[in-house]
Amino acid sequence: MKLKIGITGGIGSGKSYVCHLMEKLGHIPIYYCDEEAKRLNEESPIIRKALCELVGPDVYMQNGSLNKPILINYLFASAEHAQQVNAIIHPVVKEDFLKWAEKQQAPIVALEAALLFEAGYQDSLDYTVLVTAPEDLRIRRILKRDQTTESAARKRIQVQSSDEEKKALANFIINNDETQPLQEQIESVLAYLRVKLL
Repeated sequence: MKLKIGITGGIGSGKSYVCHLMEKLGHIPIYYCDEEAKRLNEESPIIRKALCELVGPDVYMQNGSLNKPILINYLFASAEHAQQVNAIIHPVVKEDFLKWAEKQQAPIVALEAALLFEAGYQDSLDYTVLVTAPEDLRIRRILKRDQTTESAARKRIQVQSSDEEKKALANFIINNDETQPLQEQIESVLAYLRVKLL
Protein backbone atom coordinates (compact mmCIF):
# COMPACT_ATOMS: atom_id res chain seq x y z
CA MET A 1 0.00 0.00 0.00
CA LYS A 2 1.20 3.51 -0.85
CA LEU A 3 -0.29 6.73 0.47
CA LYS A 4 -0.30 9.87 -1.66
CA ILE A 5 -0.58 13.18 0.16
CA GLY A 6 -0.83 16.73 -1.12
CA ILE A 7 0.73 19.76 0.55
CA THR A 8 -0.58 23.22 -0.24
CA GLY A 9 -0.70 26.74 1.15
CA GLY A 10 -0.83 30.32 -0.02
CA ILE A 11 2.21 32.35 -1.00
CA GLY A 12 4.36 33.10 2.06
CA SER A 13 2.73 30.37 4.15
CA GLY A 14 5.98 28.40 4.27
CA LYS A 15 4.69 25.26 2.52
CA SER A 16 8.07 24.63 0.85
CA TYR A 17 9.79 24.73 4.24
CA VAL A 18 7.19 22.30 5.65
CA CYS A 19 7.85 20.02 2.65
CA HIS A 20 11.59 20.02 3.37
CA LEU A 21 10.89 19.10 7.00
CA MET A 22 8.57 16.29 5.88
CA GLU A 23 11.28 14.98 3.57
CA LYS A 24 13.77 15.05 6.43
CA LEU A 25 11.54 13.77 9.26
CA GLY A 26 9.45 11.26 7.34
CA HIS A 27 11.77 10.31 4.48
CA ILE A 28 8.95 11.26 2.13
CA PRO A 29 9.77 11.86 -1.55
CA ILE A 30 8.11 15.08 -2.74
CA TYR A 31 6.97 16.02 -6.24
CA TYR A 32 7.21 19.80 -6.61
CA CYS A 33 4.51 20.79 -9.09
CA ASP A 34 5.94 24.18 -10.11
CA GLU A 35 9.33 22.71 -11.00
CA GLU A 36 7.84 19.73 -12.80
CA ALA A 37 5.34 21.90 -14.71
CA LYS A 38 8.24 24.01 -16.03
CA ARG A 39 9.95 20.84 -17.24
CA LEU A 40 6.77 19.46 -18.81
CA ASN A 41 6.03 22.77 -20.57
CA GLU A 42 9.27 22.16 -22.46
CA GLU A 43 9.11 18.37 -22.84
CA SER A 44 5.46 17.35 -23.20
CA PRO A 45 4.22 17.09 -26.81
CA ILE A 46 0.63 17.28 -25.47
CA ILE A 47 1.26 20.65 -23.77
CA ARG A 48 3.29 21.93 -26.74
CA LYS A 49 0.57 21.14 -29.30
CA ALA A 50 -2.26 22.54 -27.14
CA LEU A 51 -0.41 25.77 -26.24
CA CYS A 52 0.49 26.39 -29.89
CA GLU A 53 -3.16 25.92 -30.86
CA LEU A 54 -4.36 28.18 -28.04
CA VAL A 55 -1.76 30.97 -27.98
CA GLY A 56 -0.10 30.63 -31.39
CA PRO A 57 3.13 29.06 -32.67
CA ASP A 58 5.24 31.93 -31.25
CA VAL A 59 4.63 30.56 -27.73
CA TYR A 60 7.64 28.33 -28.45
CA MET A 61 10.89 29.77 -29.78
CA GLN A 62 12.79 28.41 -32.79
CA ASN A 63 15.14 26.48 -30.49
CA GLY A 64 12.09 24.67 -29.08
CA SER A 65 12.06 26.32 -25.64
CA LEU A 66 8.98 27.99 -24.21
CA ASN A 67 8.63 31.71 -24.93
CA LYS A 68 7.71 32.65 -21.37
CA PRO A 69 6.90 36.37 -21.93
CA ILE A 70 4.34 35.47 -24.61
CA LEU A 71 2.72 32.81 -22.41
CA ILE A 72 2.70 35.11 -19.35
CA ASN A 73 1.11 37.95 -21.35
CA TYR A 74 -1.61 35.58 -22.54
CA LEU A 75 -2.05 34.01 -19.08
CA PHE A 76 -2.56 37.31 -17.25
CA ALA A 77 -4.71 38.96 -19.91
CA SER A 78 -7.85 37.51 -18.31
CA ALA A 79 -9.11 34.93 -15.84
CA GLU A 80 -10.52 32.97 -18.79
CA HIS A 81 -7.07 32.80 -20.40
CA ALA A 82 -5.55 31.54 -17.14
CA GLN A 83 -8.22 28.83 -16.93
CA GLN A 84 -7.53 27.77 -20.53
CA VAL A 85 -3.77 27.44 -19.93
CA ASN A 86 -4.28 25.64 -16.60
CA ALA A 87 -6.71 23.22 -18.26
CA ILE A 88 -3.88 22.22 -20.62
CA ILE A 89 -1.04 21.97 -18.09
CA HIS A 90 -2.64 20.60 -14.90
CA PRO A 91 -3.90 17.25 -16.30
CA VAL A 92 -0.44 16.49 -17.76
CA VAL A 93 1.23 17.35 -14.44
CA LYS A 94 -1.25 15.15 -12.55
CA GLU A 95 -0.57 12.19 -14.85
CA ASP A 96 3.19 12.74 -14.50
CA PHE A 97 2.87 12.81 -10.70
CA LEU A 98 0.97 9.51 -10.67
CA LYS A 99 3.64 7.84 -12.84
CA TRP A 100 6.37 9.29 -10.59
CA ALA A 101 4.55 8.10 -7.43
CA GLU A 102 4.39 4.52 -8.72
CA LYS A 103 8.17 4.47 -9.21
CA GLN A 104 8.94 5.58 -5.63
CA GLN A 105 9.92 2.93 -3.08
CA ALA A 106 8.66 4.91 -0.07
CA PRO A 107 5.25 3.99 1.43
CA ILE A 108 4.24 7.67 1.59
CA VAL A 109 4.79 10.14 -1.25
CA ALA A 110 3.77 13.79 -1.48
CA LEU A 111 2.84 16.38 -4.06
CA GLU A 112 3.50 20.06 -3.34
CA ALA A 113 1.21 22.47 -5.20
CA ALA A 114 0.07 26.03 -4.57
CA LEU A 115 -3.05 25.35 -6.67
CA LEU A 116 -3.72 21.87 -5.33
CA PHE A 117 -7.49 22.28 -4.94
CA GLU A 118 -7.93 24.69 -7.85
CA ALA A 119 -6.25 22.18 -10.19
CA GLY A 120 -8.25 19.22 -8.88
CA TYR A 121 -5.13 17.31 -7.76
CA GLN A 122 -6.94 16.16 -4.59
CA ASP A 123 -8.85 13.60 -6.70
CA SER A 124 -5.59 11.63 -7.03
CA LEU A 125 -4.57 11.92 -3.36
CA ASP A 126 -5.41 10.08 -0.15
CA TYR A 127 -4.92 13.08 2.17
CA THR A 128 -4.28 16.80 1.88
CA VAL A 129 -2.29 19.10 4.17
CA LEU A 130 -2.83 22.87 4.28
CA VAL A 131 -0.04 25.11 5.61
CA THR A 132 -1.39 28.39 6.98
CA ALA A 133 0.05 31.60 8.41
CA PRO A 134 -1.38 35.04 9.28
CA GLU A 135 -1.44 37.47 6.35
CA ASP A 136 0.92 40.03 7.93
CA LEU A 137 3.52 37.32 8.56
CA ARG A 138 3.10 36.03 5.00
CA ILE A 139 3.70 39.54 3.66
CA ARG A 140 6.87 39.91 5.77
CA ARG A 141 8.15 36.60 4.37
CA ILE A 142 7.37 37.61 0.77
CA LEU A 143 9.14 40.97 1.20
CA LYS A 144 12.18 39.25 2.71
CA ARG A 145 12.32 36.64 -0.07
CA ASP A 146 11.30 38.59 -3.20
CA GLN A 147 12.20 41.99 -4.60
CA THR A 148 8.68 43.43 -4.37
CA THR A 149 6.48 45.97 -2.60
CA GLU A 150 3.95 45.41 0.18
CA SER A 151 1.04 46.33 -2.12
CA ALA A 152 2.28 43.85 -4.76
CA ALA A 153 2.62 41.16 -2.07
CA ARG A 154 -0.95 41.80 -0.90
CA LYS A 155 -2.23 41.53 -4.48
CA ARG A 156 -0.45 38.19 -4.91
CA ILE A 157 -2.18 36.91 -1.77
CA GLN A 158 -5.58 38.25 -2.86
CA VAL A 159 -5.56 36.47 -6.25
CA GLN A 160 -5.16 33.09 -4.53
CA SER A 161 -7.98 31.20 -2.82
CA SER A 162 -8.31 32.12 0.84
CA ASP A 163 -7.16 29.88 3.68
CA GLU A 164 -10.77 29.68 4.86
CA GLU A 165 -11.84 28.13 1.53
CA LYS A 166 -8.97 25.65 1.64
CA LYS A 167 -9.50 24.71 5.31
CA ALA A 168 -12.88 23.28 4.38
CA LEU A 169 -11.18 20.93 1.88
CA ALA A 170 -7.98 19.92 3.72
CA ASN A 171 -7.58 16.82 5.93
CA PHE A 172 -4.80 18.38 8.04
CA ILE A 173 -3.87 21.96 8.88
CA ILE A 174 -0.34 22.94 9.86
CA ASN A 175 -0.17 26.38 11.45
CA ASN A 176 3.13 28.01 10.49
CA ASP A 177 2.66 31.17 12.57
CA GLU A 178 6.04 30.87 14.38
CA THR A 179 4.31 30.29 17.74
CA GLN A 180 3.46 26.58 17.38
CA PRO A 181 6.39 24.18 16.86
CA LEU A 182 6.31 22.94 13.27
CA GLN A 183 8.09 19.68 13.97
CA GLU A 184 5.43 18.56 16.47
CA GLN A 185 2.63 19.31 14.01
CA ILE A 186 4.39 17.46 11.19
CA GLU A 187 5.18 14.48 13.43
CA SER A 188 1.50 14.31 14.36
CA VAL A 189 0.48 14.13 10.68
CA LEU A 190 3.16 11.52 9.97
CA ALA A 191 2.07 9.40 12.95
CA TYR A 192 -1.53 9.38 11.67
CA LEU A 193 -0.39 8.39 8.16
CA ARG A 194 1.85 5.59 9.47
CA VAL A 195 -1.12 4.10 11.36
CA LYS A 196 -3.11 4.14 8.09
CA LEU A 197 -0.35 2.09 6.47
CA LEU A 198 -0.67 -0.73 9.02
